[in-house]
Amino acid sequence: MKLFFLLNLFSSFELKAQNFSQQEINRGQVQSKNVQIIRDSWGVPHIYGKTDADAVFGFMYAQCEDNFQRLERNYIRLFGRLAEVDEDATWLDDLKMRMIYDTTAAKKDYERSPAWLKKLLIAFADGVNFYLYKHPKVKSEVFTRFEPWFHLMLTDGGLTATRTGGLQSSNMQNLYDPNSKSTGSIINYRTLSKNNQGASNSFAIAPAKTVSKNALLYINPHGEFYLRTEMHMNSEEGLNVYGGVTWGSFFVFQGFNQFCGWGHTTSYADGSDLYEEKISKKEGGFSYAYDGQLKSVQSKQHRFVYKQGKENKVQVVTGYYTHHGPVMGSRNGKWLSLKENNRSLNGLLQSWLRMKAKNLDEFKKVMSLRGNQSNNTTYADSKGNIAYWHGNFIPKKNTAYNWALPVDGSISETEWKGVHELNEIIHYVNPKAGFLQNCNSAPFYMDASQKKDYPVYMAPEEENPRSVTAIKLLTKENAFTIEKLIGVGYDPYLATFDILLPPLFAAYDKAPATDAIKEFIREPVSMLKSWDRNASVSSIANTIAVEWTYKLVSSQPFNEEIFRDQNGVLDAFIKSTPPQQRLTMLADVMRDLQKTYGSWKIPWGDINRYQRLTGDIKQKYDDSKPSFPVRSSSSLFGPLAPFEAEKFNTKKYYGYDGNSFVAAIEFGKKIKGKSILTGGQSFDPGSKHFMDQAEGYINGKFKDVLFYKADVLKHAERRYHPGREL
Repeated sequence: MKLFFLLNLFSSFELKAQNFSQQEINRGQVQSKNVQIIRDSWGVPHIYGKTDADAVFGFMYAQCEDNFQRLERNYIRLFGRLAEVDEDATWLDDLKMRMIYDTTAAKKDYERSPAWLKKLLIAFADGVNFYLYKHPKVKSEVFTRFEPWFHLMLTDGGLTATRTGGLQSSNMQNLYDPNSKSTGSIINYRTLSKNNQGASNSFAIAPAKTVSKNALLYINPHGEFYLRTEMHMNSEEGLNVYGGVTWGSFFVFQGFNQFCGWGHTTSYADGSDLYEEKISKKEGGFSYAYDGQLKSVQSKQHRFVYKQGKENKVQVVTGYYTHHGPVMGSRNGKWLSLKENNRSLNGLLQSWLRMKAKNLDEFKKVMSLRGNQSNNTTYADSKGNIAYWHGNFIPKKNTAYNWALPVDGSISETEWKGVHELNEIIHYVNPKAGFLQNCNSAPFYMDASQKKDYPVYMAPEEENPRSVTAIKLLTKENAFTIEKLIGVGYDPYLATFDILLPPLFAAYDKAPATDAIKEFIREPVSMLKSWDRNASVSSIANTIAVEWTYKLVSSQPFNEEIFRDQNGVLDAFIKSTPPQQRLTMLADVMRDLQKTYGSWKIPWGDINRYQRLTGDIKQKYDDSKPSFPVRSSSSLFGPLAPFEAEKFNTKKYYGYDGNSFVAAIEFGKKIKGKSILTGGQSFDPGSKHFMDQAEGYINGKFKDVLFYKADVLKHAERRYHPGREL
């Protein structure tokens, strides 16, 4: 079937500047007077407003100051228009977003929003628009003005908020672009995070295990560098919240107020599912079978602009829909529709209201909205409570079916049976162990026997090398401080090699003495055997182990289970690799290093680097320019502070993904905390805040959090109203 056609795009699609009405300008000028922004000695913006709406206005204005382009890009992506501005994006990527994120539904949600939320949404749009009015030289890529309902497209600040039920890119291509060349299913393990983007850690420590006898919380989301920023928002209506913010959102995604704090990790709890539809062609369209009857497939045309070289082109695609949701593609000749909850009014309500929770009961009440379908939540508060919830929005399902795969869409037995109540999902409150942790891993480390009490779809994941290390360290320590908790978060142990190196050593020891390869790799094997498996910038063994592992896993067919059962998949990989091949791969690593660097004895920090040259969304890397050595490495190897790196037409590896905003907080009579942000707060290479946090970020040396206004004023660099100085 032919679902699209191409047209050349001419200048009629060029964006034109949007003038703001005098009413909008006046409203912005009045609201600006009710807001004060204080930039501290690290450039972090602290926003103080009379009302919550005033605080939101200033919050968005300050975000725009720091990086309007990233703010706008998040909405461009959600609106399915990324291919208009990014040559690396495709109209097929945009189609996926367009079919999941429905602007009509977002507008309806805005109309039915409570009055207090509408005020915040209007302030959100006004803050962005007032910035654009005051900075006419800032050119938007797509949106020349923001509307209040836009934020109903971004209701969850999670990196992996878009859940597609296991959809593969080839599935969309099969149905909507069948004549194009296949992208295949080969995934480079060096860029695994680009495909999964699911690594994060979060720890909560009970008072019984802390020196101060106060609860501690470690907030440690991972993701693409510079994906989030650090902000502090206050109002005279009781708002006082600090933390990591996803560009374009008016809420703190992971952070704390004066009473409690929360961290998120990407969850594998199943909140979205694919349905195999039985399709038949009929006059004027298609039908699908359901409980013995035929129902009409609905359709809608989507029009996309995309870049092709220097030209802009247009693609028009007919998208299809069943009552389950959008038809996202086909697999094995069967259409796949998606049931999901990626965007919801409850999601945005929950994102805002949790910032105002004063205790565990209030936080649980907010969690009961069940609007977050992408994250686990770790919690701590000033009363000494710690808690954890594995997932949030989890539909009830018939356990007779395997929900890890597409299910039969032609029968009502596979319909969702409502949503699990908060007390039905896997959760812990004040466990006897005195700590809680999640590293995108199984929630049953307290008691493995509990696993049988829950359906598989609630927790399909297993432990991974990060969680194994975290559990060991958190169990061992009984006198935690903020500094010790940060030390756990930056622990250098690489637990993956506990799985992979023993079989390599066994193959080496069993090889005959006359084996030429055995003699060739004798010295690196000796280094690996004596290595303590701690990452180090000076370690040659670190380099050899990492390079050998990439060669090992890249020789195997890609297994997407590596996201849910990393330990099991890696164990299967090494066991399925013949002993002699394990040794040959190590010899190949030595030759590759020798060829590239002139020696195979390369310390890890010599080739594993952090570099930030520009504030651009797409970073550039250059071996001849300054960079910093980094001891950490990919989450594939199990470091708790992962550093995903790749070569970008360079000899050295440069990081692009890992820790983002990180904070360690103590909840006593007064909040104490330390935090760090990738590189620095600013995106201007000429600013002192462009790289002032780089070394602290690499080495785990955090700055003090300035939570109370008296402390903020002591370290104030600049005080101003949005759009004008005081």
